Amino acid sequence: MGSGGEIRYYEDVEIGEEFRSRTRTITETDVVSFASLSDDWSEVHISEEFARGTAYGRRIAHGLLGLAITEGLKLRGGADRFAGIASLGWTWDFRKPVFLGDTVHVRCRLRDKRTTKDPGRGILFLALELVNQRGEVVHEGEHRLMVETRKVAKSAYAE
Repeated sequence: MGSGGEIRYYEDVEIGEEFRSRTRTITETDVVSFASLSDDWSEVHISEEFARGTAYGRRIAHGLLGLAITEGLKLRGGADRFAGIASLGWTWDFRKPVFLGDTVHVRCRLRDKRTTKDPGRGILFLALELVNQRGEVVHEGEHRLMVETRKVAKSAYAE
């Protein structure tokens, strides 16, 4: 599932395909921007003094910021080439904290796929892990993505 090249329809992807994204470092700007966007100003994210007294001993990034970054890294890693119609949902677990200064990447594997009643659509089940610079899986889960089939390609992808 590498980046670049042609649009990939349902028929073009095989169960078991994998890719690893590039890396990205979590910054102060990321955390403050996400706090502003989400209106989540919890002190464990924005106050170093408060965070020193927590189980983590320092500030942590928002869990949903990690999920949002996972989506971006997944797309940059090659998933932007899928003939996507809609995100159907996520199942997501926060395994460990993501700290400011952590450098993360995404591992993505096509776990399964199935067709739908509509012959123009299929569903991809993408198993994802957000991994830090120490090789620890900090978040993991699954993204269900509806994509077009090559047989009935109707959208802008079919141009």
